[in-house]
Amino acid sequence: MKLKNGEYHIQINSIKHWIKIEGSENQTTPLVLLHGGPGGNHYTFERTIGPSLSKTRTVIYYEQRGSGRSENPISDEDYKMEQLISDFSKIKKWLDVDKVDLLGYSFGGELALEIAYTLPDDINKMVLSGPSLIDLEIGKLIQINGFMSVGDTPLLKQVNNLLKENLPINHLYEKVWNLVDTSTVDRLLFENQKIAEQNRKRWEESKLTNSGLMAKVIMNHPRETPLLDRLNHIKHQALIITGMFDRNTGVPISNLIHRELKNSELVLFNKSAHFPDLEEPTRFRDTVLNFLNS
Repeated sequence: MKLKNGEYHIQINSIKHWIKIEGSENQTTPLVLLHGGPGGNHYTFERTIGPSLSKTRTVIYYEQRGSGRSENPISDEDYKMEQLISDFSKIKKWLDVDKVDLLGYSFGGELALEIAYTLPDDINKMVLSGPSLIDLEIGKLIQINGFMSVGDTPLLKQVNNLLKENLPINHLYEKVWNLVDTSTVDRLLFENQKIAEQNRKRWEESKLTNSGLMAKVIMNHPRETPLLDRLNHIKHQALIITGMFDRNTGVPISNLIHRELKNSELVLFNKSAHFPDLEEPTRFRDTVLNFLNS
């Protein structure tokens, strides 16, 4: 099909997926956006950095199964990585294009890597913003450490008491998340709290919720070989963007990915935490476009 701007609800693997096309008039290699979460949505990206990218690029938004404006699968278990990759493959076939570029943020960066590994001939370049490696326990430790670095004194005492219990990392991680409030999460995710407040308002305005099911299924059904052990097979040109203050996935995860990929560049954003697209939007836009256009 010839790409046309607009919103679509397309049946993919028996699930209606929300898809939006912008900037088709630019006739560039489509840039497919992969949101984080797992189980998040594109609502904020669509209203902030997205339009500045679609001024010169063809941009494709889609929300993953059970996320945002896409339908839920019938079974709560139908969120495995293999199913997300299959959905992407069929969405690309619906777009009827040869290759696409990928821009994945947070968990979307990890999904971009899984897609590039599984469907190498379908992908041109990749941008990974604050990417995760969800099956690594170090990721959970980074978040716990992040909460301790931004938490108030009562939270620090509570987490410190939990640490004395020598809990398995997964149990500790769940208990810490149950302790934190929204303001602590905002401090984890953002360096600039005015931007955190704007982001929180958009989250509330969207009325879109994350059930947590996708994260639970992906964590409970890891792929046979961890992604970290497969990264060196990915040969695509990749740009990794990470905020210096990222306390969510963190600079260590981005460094790991950068070291293992065959053809990657790592750019650190000095005024950002987990969302450099929101905290340094002009630099983010220019860095992404220069990479894609080079």
